[in-house]
Amino acid sequence: MDSGLWQQVGQTIVSEFSDLPDAGQVTRILLRLALAALLGGLLGIEREQKGKAAGVRTHMLVAMGAALFVLLSQQSGMQHDDVSRVVQGVIAGIGFLGAGTILKGADDEKVKGLTTAAGIWLTAAIGVAAGMGRESTAVLSTLLALAIFTVIPHLVRLTEKPEIIVLDEAAAPKDKR
Repeated sequence: MDSGLWQQVGQTIVSEFSDLPDAGQVTRILLRLALAALLGGLLGIEREQKGKAAGVRTHMLVAMGAALFVLLSQQSGMQHDDVSRVVQGVIAGIGFLGAGTILKGADDEKVKGLTTAAGIWLTAAIGVAAGMGRESTAVLSTLLALAIFTVIPHLVRLTEKPEIIVLDEAAAPKDKR
């Protein structure tokens, strides 16, 4: 092959990777994606410790995916209204993912997975915040979510009324003396 052809191949490869023109852009994107993954991972660790189906990897991927969609929109030069539509699409897509975690039992009051679905939805929102460069908002939201996952169950248990057990003496087994 002639050197002109190889030069053209090399230029094509370089142009395909030109979406990150400088070290500042690379650092910004790496920071936003890594932060989204880290924050999603923190929520995932808490969920995994509770034995929930959506754990560390799921939450990390949801947060990083949401951040990536926003980053790509910003990189392409989309206007604010167009980025808003991308965020709406992320929200709707995550709704389907969350719906897959909800299980309804035979009894209408036996529904499981709502908190997991809401957590996945919030994880996507945290990813969007990180992707948009709202790192402080993403971190604060993650801390509040962790507080909700860990503190609120204890508060709910404290406020529950004790269950009253009524023994029916007629139904109780008789002492065989």
